[in-house]
Amino acid sequence: QVQLVESGGGLVQAGGSLRLSCAASGRTFSNNAMGWFRQAPGKEREFVVSISWTGVSTDASDSMKGRFTISRDNAKNMVYLQMNSLKPEDTAIYYCAASRYSRTYRNAPSEYHYWGQGTQVTVSS
Repeated sequence: QVQLVESGGGLVQAGGSLRLSCAASGRTFSNNAMGWFRQAPGKEREFVVSISWTGVSTDASDSMKGRFTISRDNAKNMVYLQMNSLKPEDTAIYYCAASRYSRTYRNAPSEYHYWGQGTQVTVSS
């Protein structure tokens, strides 16, 4: 059974940093694109960042470029999201996702077939 489990969420003050982790099990995703999405209360799920299977190529939403960085460790089947300069509007549940077919980074939720349960990130002002 494929599982993605996020960790590292919590409460942080504006301007602070958090590092989220996503542990994959049940199959290897070393040949697949992975990404992070988020969903705030009352809003649709939103693309955050994504990474190609090699980890060389990444993409990020414009509002997060320069603040959020995605990385991966294929040997450990892990993906990470480093978030710096956090703002109250970054408050949301953050989800890890993996594509079943794509190797290059993707920013549409429909491109991803496996999802974690999410981890809450709350940024106080």
